[in-house]
Amino acid sequence: MAQSSKKIVIEYSDFADVNQTEIPDALLLSGNVRINHDGAILTCNKAYYFQKENYVKAFGNVQIVQGDTLYMNSKYAEYNGNIKQAYATGNVVMRSPEMTLATDTLNFDRKNQQAYYNTNGTITNKDNVLKSKSGRYYAAEKKFQFLTAVTIKNPKYVVKSNHLDYYNNSGHSYLFGPSTITSDQNFIYTEKGFYDSKKNIGHFLRKSYIKYKDRLIEGDSLYYNRTKDFASATNNVKITDTINKGIIKGHYAEIYKQKDSMFVTKRAVAINLVDKDSVYIHGKRLLITGKPENRIVRAYTNARFFKTDMSGKCDSIHSNQKTKLTQLIGKPILWNFDNQMTGDVMHLIGNDTTQKLDSLKVLNNAFLVSKDTLGTGFNQVKGQNLFGKFKDNKLYEVDIIKNTEVIYYLRNDAHELIGINKNVSSKINLTLDGNTIDTMTFYTNVDGDIYPEKDLPENARKLRGFIYRGEERMKTKDDIFPPEENELNDKIIKESEAEMKKENVPMKVRKETLDYDKNNPVSKPVVK
Repeated sequence: MAQSSKKIVIEYSDFADVNQTEIPDALLLSGNVRINHDGAILTCNKAYYFQKENYVKAFGNVQIVQGDTLYMNSKYAEYNGNIKQAYATGNVVMRSPEMTLATDTLNFDRKNQQAYYNTNGTITNKDNVLKSKSGRYYAAEKKFQFLTAVTIKNPKYVVKSNHLDYYNNSGHSYLFGPSTITSDQNFIYTEKGFYDSKKNIGHFLRKSYIKYKDRLIEGDSLYYNRTKDFASATNNVKITDTINKGIIKGHYAEIYKQKDSMFVTKRAVAINLVDKDSVYIHGKRLLITGKPENRIVRAYTNARFFKTDMSGKCDSIHSNQKTKLTQLIGKPILWNFDNQMTGDVMHLIGNDTTQKLDSLKVLNNAFLVSKDTLGTGFNQVKGQNLFGKFKDNKLYEVDIIKNTEVIYYLRNDAHELIGINKNVSSKINLTLDGNTIDTMTFYTNVDGDIYPEKDLPENARKLRGFIYRGEERMKTKDDIFPPEENELNDKIIKESEAEMKKENVPMKVRKETLDYDKNNPVSKPVVK
């Protein structure tokens, strides 16, 4: 059985009159009018009360008060007691303890506790000012919903969106469709995002990015802490150095802007342009610190790098932009064309003027190996240290010093094997032409001979410590990733593509986002 509507009660007015000619079937009220309906009090200067319709038209200094939490003021209002709906126009202001809404025309549904407008509104609460062409307010939830152009102005940033849900009490904003957050620090774009204006943290999904003056951060899921100027990115992460054109990729990253540092893992790779050629550096973890001119890149645990004419691997890589020194640390191996080099420590030194590779140092147990161009043997040179010089990023001259040994397959112009050179000396100088040794010069205490092939047995054709690792050589940029990281990459891409197909899934902010700083204390010092 339907419940009958409560009648509007006229509590007071200075004057009351009936004029069937002017206002048929209405009671004319004027002077300090006070009307009560089901817990709401309406006051005004003048009112027409239609008793049969349970309806009021109010004029002049109209105010509707609901309890002690909601006030609505306007020049004119209408109220329907049967459906508990109010319509107000003329400098409308709705107030609650948390906010003030100003617009020209407002509808308020008391039954569902919703107010809505289509005439440009301004909402003010504490530090935020929201402006939109239209909006809906859910009083019980303290929530605003905007489905047309909305702007939130805060002293620190400006939010713009076409679909935004804003919660007054918590200061939480949910952004849908193309949305931006602009500040002096950065520019954020998202098509599905969350922002907490009280804690100054955000969580952004779908085509999202954070743009600084010198850096662009992209990822399937971005977390951002404005107070600490910290961001983390998950899945399909791409960080672009917009000044030096460098790119860092992975599936998880943490960026500490104030400390000019970032940490990247899960198929992490740093890509830098060197003389029109890209250098790819990979490690299970990448740590990048410092401003561009003083930047240090660290790759550690199974570190690898690739360039079209050079590749290498070791336990860790330390590259200093200021000194132009790249160190390969822990069991390093380097390939330049088909030349394999090993040693205890390797240093690659760049030229500060030309920005090209200048020289190479291999310290302790230096060993250079290359396949004989036509046969099955291996050219080998070993010594205590190796010093190489580059020209146009190609190794063209090498000095091997102290306790040097060599095995070299000599061929004539017709590429016929004429002998195998095996000797020892104090120093060897090599000049190289791409894949081949052009000249070989021995210095001081030279002892050895050139043997016909038949006179040098197989077991004498390899120097002590010889290991050929050609099958490990990386021939493409994708070879720098171990199989387990490629499997992880395939899994993440497949999951990301499936997630992107879920077009209309509501934005849900995980508890982990709001508690991120508790689980990940971003204020911890970064290794320098």
